[in-house]
Amino acid sequence: MQPAILPVIKVDQLHKHFDQLKAVNGVSFEVQEGVCLGLLGPNGAGKTTTVEMLEGIKQPDAGQVYYRGASLNETFRNRAGIMFQSTALQDFITVQESLELFQRFYPETLDLAQIIEDCALQDFLQQDTAKLSGGQRQRLLLAIALVNDPDILFLDEPTTGLDPQARHNFWRLIHKIKLQNKTIILTTHYMEEAYELCDQIIIMDQGKIIAQGTPRALLSKHYNDVVVRIPSSVALEGMLSSSASHPELSFSRHQGTIEICTSDINQTIQKLLAAEVSLSGMQVRERTLDDLFLELTGKEIRQ
Repeated sequence: MQPAILPVIKVDQLHKHFDQLKAVNGVSFEVQEGVCLGLLGPNGAGKTTTVEMLEGIKQPDAGQVYYRGASLNETFRNRAGIMFQSTALQDFITVQESLELFQRFYPETLDLAQIIEDCALQDFLQQDTAKLSGGQRQRLLLAIALVNDPDILFLDEPTTGLDPQARHNFWRLIHKIKLQNKTIILTTHYMEEAYELCDQIIIMDQGKIIAQGTPRALLSKHYNDVVVRIPSSVALEGMLSSSASHPELSFSRHQGTIEICTSDINQTIQKLLAAEVSLSGMQVRERTLDDLFLELTGKEIRQ
């Protein structure tokens, strides 16, 4: 009989209160080796506090975090890599010197040449850290998080503020790291990023887990329709205004267009044509994590 495989991280009934606020309220989950887990939620959902307890930065009021079956200990601290959303780098030193500085903090480290290649730092190794672009800085911070060859990597909003090109370049680096069988816990507000990178996602709200699974499984569970987006017109408005004739159509308005949610695209197009609605500019898309996120957490403004 083979021994049971322990998860890299196991979270058991975590609680964290700040005065009367229940920031984290009974959260439990496991993360297996080689999995990229996305932790999602609106502002104030409790995800940042949860991750800080996973990292050992905050202590839970109740509950426990286990690393490979043991409480967080010196082994965990040496085997974990953390890329904070905001990190202050030492002034007046180069990228190369920054890597060498952080390398000295750990008993065992990766060869810097390998990290430099993996994170594509070759072109600006001798540049002052204060003069890096946003994308270059994020690649350096990722390299610093990898310097101890961690088997679990925490990425906190790693692409916030990056332009689309830099964000996609960063995603390619994360895909390369995933091939090394490292376990990753990612927090992000970009649903496209979560879909691109994560094997599993957890959505939190008000300190609790409200959805958990693979991105595709969650979308399949909640939706069996597609979204038809079409420019607004007199004919289309007339068709939708007679809602009694089309009770199965759910629609919303977005900047001069109308989105119709339908489980029968052929029937919907037939109705549009029958109402003499022009199909010019029409787009059809599948449901996304953005749709699911808004449905589960609401659309009101969060502080």
